[in-house]
Amino acid sequence: MKINKQNKNGKDVSVVYGNNNSISVNIFNNKILMEVVGSFNSNLKELEKITGSKIYFRGNSIAIKGDKNANEKVKDAIEYLIYRFRSDNKIDRNDIIAALNSDMVKDTKNQSTIQPLDEVIKTPKRSVIPRSKKQKEYVRSLKTSQIVMSLGPAGTGKTYLAVAVALSMLLEKKVERIILSRPAVEAGEKLGFLPGDMKEKIDPYLRPLYDSLYDLLDYEKIQRKIESGEIEIAPLAFMRGRTLKNSFAILDEAQNATETQIKMFLTRIGENSKLVVNGDPSQIDLPNKNQSGLIKSQFILKDIKEISVINFDHQDVMRHPLVTKIVEAYQKNTNDKG
Repeated sequence: MKINKQNKNGKDVSVVYGNNNSISVNIFNNKILMEVVGSFNSNLKELEKITGSKIYFRGNSIAIKGDKNANEKVKDAIEYLIYRFRSDNKIDRNDIIAALNSDMVKDTKNQSTIQPLDEVIKTPKRSVIPRSKKQKEYVRSLKTSQIVMSLGPAGTGKTYLAVAVALSMLLEKKVERIILSRPAVEAGEKLGFLPGDMKEKIDPYLRPLYDSLYDLLDYEKIQRKIESGEIEIAPLAFMRGRTLKNSFAILDEAQNATETQIKMFLTRIGENSKLVVNGDPSQIDLPNKNQSGLIKSQFILKDIKEISVINFDHQDVMRHPLVTKIVEAYQKNTNDKG
């Protein structure tokens, strides 16, 4: 016997539970249906591969067959994708990954289908929306705190979200310039002599920051803002002796900065400025890992109320689900050793 359950997302969606643990999600809005399914059923294939359920698409119905728990996970993921489409009028790959984050889906069920405006970061090329509780907390801190420190593994959005908030504030004239910095430390390799002028020598170290900018604003506009000084990208060593006013400054890869260097960066803060320090303590590239000042600085500054500290973990990774498993495995290995 089938039980028809009206989905809270709206009248154009219903969920039907059938025999043998099967679930059918019926989506009667064709635009939503096509976005949820993806081109050539790509979204459904991704959900199928990760969960192990068999997913069939016909007409307006998405049928899910397999293990009961896995089927529920797929059903929740589809409901989450519907919610995401209604919030931002599109679905991208990161939404597929977030759809399988149980905490994110649970959080979605407890709120309205409209994303709060203070969580949406508007940039010319796209609207950036945090996809986990920690990311939401991080974005709120970026907008309200003078100094933010974020620690956690790769793929948690530390750099991307900070660059997005910085760019939105620059375009809204809330700050006059963005300063993006990171230590010029090689990732476990000796690159030797690098040809070219100073910019050409340091650009390879700063490439991830450029990538984030180009994803949010057209290449030509970014170049013009770099030429005008509205966006400055510089190695950490170049920050000494400066006072940053009306600026949004981000120190990336801070796990490769010493305690003294982080202190130097933080004390650059001036009138109407924000400073962000991001890093992954598990990826220290310094010859002596004990020289890293990221975790030390977190504890030294923990009682200063104007400084927000966000600690991400593997559950906040918004890249391919395999990245989460890799991060978790390495973290387990570290815990077992220590």
